[in-house]
Amino acid sequence: MTVSGSTDFELDVAEYIEEAFERCGLEARTGYDLRTAKRSLNLMFADWANRGLNQWTIKQRTITAVESDGDYTLDGDVIDILSAVVRRSGTDYTIDRISRDEYLAIPTKTTTGRITQFFVDRQITPVLKVWPVPDNDTDVIVYDCLTRIDDADTQTNTADVPFRFYPCLSAGLAYYIALKRAPERVQMLKAVYEEEMRRAIDEDRDRASFQITPSLRNYRIV
Repeated sequence: MTVSGSTDFELDVAEYIEEAFERCGLEARTGYDLRTAKRSLNLMFADWANRGLNQWTIKQRTITAVESDGDYTLDGDVIDILSAVVRRSGTDYTIDRISRDEYLAIPTKTTTGRITQFFVDRQITPVLKVWPVPDNDTDVIVYDCLTRIDDADTQTNTADVPFRFYPCLSAGLAYYIALKRAPERVQMLKAVYEEEMRRAIDEDRDRASFQITPSLRNYRIV
């Protein structure tokens, strides 16, 4: 026997909807069935953003500093910033994230210099606030951000998820549809969905090793 030699299996939105309806013991027969399923799929993607880091949605982007400007409007698909550095003359310097209260407590927000801190004002369109405000137009802010999953706009779209999340997506959509169309299967489909989600999240982790070293700065021998 020979294997297929193919590794390009991928479902489009219509096929995910068909799979989900079948798990509910139903068939998608009308245009409304397709519309309500796409709506559920997009709401589920929003829920995934609330559940934690989805590694494939982490993007690295840059902003060129503007002298004396401490506010930078981010792209509309940005959910949050995970980490950032400021690049000056080819050298990257770590900048620390601070809270809204800490940013508010900065007495002189117009101080200029090399950026050392940032605050993400998470409005509908998020804004990056930095301090001190840049003292030149050549520094570059480099940041890793968590971004939105692409919407399921049409039935022929493929989903913006990696192969390892296909089972989770199918199970989740079936659960969401069952909430509206097959209440007798809700508990069973919810259990399947949460199990698939747990496995997918466990697999979708950063595998870099880390080591915790206690600080002995204030340690005293008695």
